[in-house]
Amino acid sequence: MPRQCKQASGFTLLELVVILIVIGILAITVLPRFFDQNDFYARGFYDETLSVLRYGQKTAVAQRRQVCVAFSATRITLRIATNFGGACDKDVTGPSGNTPHQASARGTVQYATVPAALAFNPDGSASAGASIQVAGLPNVITVIKETGHVY
Repeated sequence: MPRQCKQASGFTLLELVVILIVIGILAITVLPRFFDQNDFYARGFYDETLSVLRYGQKTAVAQRRQVCVAFSATRITLRIATNFGGACDKDVTGPSGNTPHQASARGTVQYATVPAALAFNPDGSASAGASIQVAGLPNVITVIKETGHVY
């Protein structure tokens, strides 16, 4: 009678050790990023600031009104002039319906230095050029005075 062999299945000890080493290396490099979220918050605040500035410039052109941008250490807010040539006296409604349209930092994130207030004119230009930096990031947001271009 022929003898049937049972085929062993599973992992060898060497394979298990290699898998544990790989999991250990991943844990050492990846887990600290999950617990320190300030890097993620800083990048998010940078992107939100960029978005709010671009929205302000486009609103000024579309509404043919001046749009003012106010900064604090952890917040950017938009206001619009109700009359052509008037002062900014009304909050801008954002694309999702929130009033005022603003971005707020999370965690301990803030601007490297509080930027000076600026305004976008009805022709799209800015009242002043600006360089805006979120603390902890090398990226700088630039506003060109002549065109109002934000990048």
